[in-house]
Amino acid sequence: MSAPTPSERAYVPFVSVDNMMQLIHRIGIEDMLSGIAAYIEEDFKRWELFDKTPRVAAHSTEGVIELMPTSDGTTYGFKYVNGHPKNTKEGLQTVTAFGLLADVYTGYPVLLTEMTVLTALRTAATSAVVAKHLAPANARTMAMIGNGAQSEFQALAMKVICGIDTLRLYDTDPAATAKLMRNLQGLGMTLHPCKTAEEAVQGAQIITTCTADKQNATVLNDNMVGAGIHINAIGGDCPGKTELQADILKRADVFVEYPPQTRIEGEIQNMPEDFPVTEMWKVIRGDEKGRTSDCQITLFDGVGFATEDFSALRYIRDQLEGTGLFQQLDLLADPDDPRDLFGMVLRATPVADQA
Repeated sequence: MSAPTPSERAYVPFVSVDNMMQLIHRIGIEDMLSGIAAYIEEDFKRWELFDKTPRVAAHSTEGVIELMPTSDGTTYGFKYVNGHPKNTKEGLQTVTAFGLLADVYTGYPVLLTEMTVLTALRTAATSAVVAKHLAPANARTMAMIGNGAQSEFQALAMKVICGIDTLRLYDTDPAATAKLMRNLQGLGMTLHPCKTAEEAVQGAQIITTCTADKQNATVLNDNMVGAGIHINAIGGDCPGKTELQADILKRADVFVEYPPQTRIEGEIQNMPEDFPVTEMWKVIRGDEKGRTSDCQITLFDGVGFATEDFSALRYIRDQLEGTGLFQQLDLLADPDDPRDLFGMVLRATPVADQA
């Protein structure tokens, strides 16, 4: 009895880390950031089509493991992701992830991919999409507080989408800043290492905070934030982890992805339940106003939401044809008779066992 040969329906395209890196180089990282940003903006504009729920999180003293699902009614997507800040000291990534797209009609997966690198790309693209709508006109200088694994992606997305050409950099670990400057050398940005966060924000029109420590920290004080600034606060992403002094929130107009999730995980977790926020999809679609004056402080309390991963997964799926930068995984059981799964297993009996 010979083992059955899988049909085409049994195979699911899988994008490995190596293939993802090759895809980035084939497309170009700035073009890829722009492309993902366009997909994110497109999906924000059709926000009402999506199933939305706060991510499912399993917290521990070491970190958090999360599932982030959503669907637009035609395609389903989810991401598995962890956040373990202690990992860096052990030579491991703080964040690792993988994701999947599936056809709603059949339930069959249509894409499986690494998302450690892709999450960095989509987070940066989201930040830049938001800043495009909320930052002061003609902003050219950004302060980057936290120069870890996400920082280069953030910088390049802000460059290509928002026109940022000058970075003022601070991290509690000078080696992180040196790493960022080394990686961005020759990529068209003026880089200023700073000794304090206070020094970094001087002259900046945009402030991005992206630190990793899992605690209620004060990365940015109220007296460091002048009129007219836009803040991308993207480091807070779980209960008990924030980056901003609460007085900043009281002075700013706060914009969020999905309020039920942000009130659990974001900067506003320490504010009253009725603290006013504006959902970014309404701004992007033109239903609500974003920046309304030169002196307004705008603040994006970004925690990352499943629709952004869905957008990034859609983008990757649409780029794969003709590249060869994926493997076909024999992932799905596909018997000739869908009622005869057991028979398919029997037909795979090794020849030695049949004797």
